[in-house]
Amino acid sequence: MSNLNLSNNKFLIIVAGPTAVGKTRLSINLAKHYQSEIFSADSRQLYRQMSIGTAKPSEEELSQVKHHFIDMADISSPYTVGHYAEDIRKTLAIYFQQHDVAVVTGGTGLYLRALLEGLDEFPDVTPDIYDIYQQKLDIYGLDWLLNLLKELDPDYYDVVDKSNPRRIIRALGVIHVSGKPYTSFINTTRNDTLPYHVIEILLEIPRQELYERIDKRVEEMLTAGLIEEARNLYPYKGLRALETVGYQELFTYFEGACTLDDATALIQQNSRRYAKRQMTWFRKYGNWQIFHPAHFNAIVKYIDSIISGRVSS
Repeated sequence: MSNLNLSNNKFLIIVAGPTAVGKTRLSINLAKHYQSEIFSADSRQLYRQMSIGTAKPSEEELSQVKHHFIDMADISSPYTVGHYAEDIRKTLAIYFQQHDVAVVTGGTGLYLRALLEGLDEFPDVTPDIYDIYQQKLDIYGLDWLLNLLKELDPDYYDVVDKSNPRRIIRALGVIHVSGKPYTSFINTTRNDTLPYHVIEILLEIPRQELYERIDKRVEEMLTAGLIEEARNLYPYKGLRALETVGYQELFTYFEGACTLDDATALIQQNSRRYAKRQMTWFRKYGNWQIFHPAHFNAIVKYIDSIISGRVSS
């Protein structure tokens, strides 16, 4: 660790970026360098039963640095962004009593915003409102709902998972009862009362390189046992936690609706689309300093410059 006096300062290093960009390796190296622990901001890695398909850190990686918010929930007990916002702030408050630097890493943009900015309360939407849009989906199809969302809230349309009708119906229900865009209920102002300084690192690599990494990772997941993991989870396929790339495509394969090769290609394609949505989200929200994940020394130099400036001020 750099020789810095941090006695009166606390620093939260955020490492964000799309799937397969290299967040895990960099975060572990940063945590070792700054003698800190890692706090996950991944909405799927927190589930105990989902490991291979979520690219959870390996046992060897988890043994190198203490991790939080990994394997903390059961898929049968939904864990919301609201739960995360409350739990991570409480956990960090306790952590910072004994430590000066923490590393938060993950690709779930809404989790990161909930930590940094908090969440406004969403209006109550009664089931009959959701039923209206479910009926529209049944009659007119998903594209009709997407076009409506694009008209009513183009910002959320840009980042929403367009293959997930539940999220689209949820957004339209909120818009219906409030008369406001869904995105208006996500705070856009940084909470300046956070008791730590935030250092935001966004990892980017050329798109073709990222897509090649994603394709390779999917192949490695299958070799590591993703099919068996998904088969064990298939009886629970209706749970919200399993509305996740890598599992849904294999569930379709198990049902005989496609071949394994088709499912593999779909996982790769949907993972690439997910990465694109992640980058769209990060470009919209945050005060990021962008780095290639291989540029460790440059990242440390940048972090140290901020820490030094805060400590000396």
